[in-house]
Amino acid sequence: MATLIAPENFSPVDDAEVLRKSAKGWGTDEKAIISILGHRNAAQRKQIRLAYEQSYQEDLLKRLESELSGDFEKAVYRWILDPADRDAVLAHVAIKKSECNYNVIIEIATILSPEELLAVRKAYQVRYKHSLEEDLAAHTTGDIRKLLVALVTAYRYDGCEINAKLANSEADILHDAIKDKAFNHDEVIRILSTRSKTQLMATFNRYRDDHGTSISKSLLEEGADGLQKALHVAIRCLNDPKKYFEKVLRNAIKRVGTDEDALTRVIVTRAERDLKDIKEVYYKKNSVPLDHAVAKETSGDYEDFLLTLLGKED
Repeated sequence: MATLIAPENFSPVDDAEVLRKSAKGWGTDEKAIISILGHRNAAQRKQIRLAYEQSYQEDLLKRLESELSGDFEKAVYRWILDPADRDAVLAHVAIKKSECNYNVIIEIATILSPEELLAVRKAYQVRYKHSLEEDLAAHTTGDIRKLLVALVTAYRYDGCEINAKLANSEADILHDAIKDKAFNHDEVIRILSTRSKTQLMATFNRYRDDHGTSISKSLLEEGADGLQKALHVAIRCLNDPKKYFEKVLRNAIKRVGTDEDALTRVIVTRAERDLKDIKEVYYKKNSVPLDHAVAKETSGDYEDFLLTLLGKED
């Protein structure tokens, strides 16, 4: 369930005019920008950008970039992009960090549908003139590279059929690999990168039934290396994305110095999808509404914008 509150009827031309007035002249009217963009879905935002360009021969994104700043500017920029293009930007930023933020890559590769992942890969090529897998391979090494490239190049079957016999045998393969600490085993990467999510759920359930603990808990231990942590993230994303995102939010908010990048990423990418469900999981885990936690850790226009995407009424 989405948290975004968007009107059914709107005028992209009128919205473009308000945004033009808000971002031109003396001082920027951030409140007007939030009241419009914070209440428009992806299709509507695309129409507004088109209307703005046709009316004023200027890219709305570039105008907003020049007028806004800080975390607020970054959040608005990422929100206004088409979803596939936004994920391409997020992937590129994650890859280019001094140490690749593989969690972001895993999120995109495992949580999106096969068609959505394909759209991100196409958007990445258009924007950066390289393939996602090419850049990923250039900025990672060894077993992490093998896992990440396999995940982003996968085109999983998206149906709901389950092969129970296969789930049994592959649960055993995963258990043996974890027991032997053979995390880089080709079979582990093959299973996680090629099987449908429905089939994987059956495999993970079989693992828990047979061994009395979840596969994600089996991967959690002191001194876990990079590959082990990456496998843990991939399994959590495949198994229960809402619980995974709740933990990302919790870590972003509770760390010393809020992780604004992670906070923005989750709210911006999930507001039109399942952020209401993630909010419920957050409340159950923390006994604090997510809106309150966000309000406590942010301020100004950035706070107002995030809260608007979280479903706060004006």
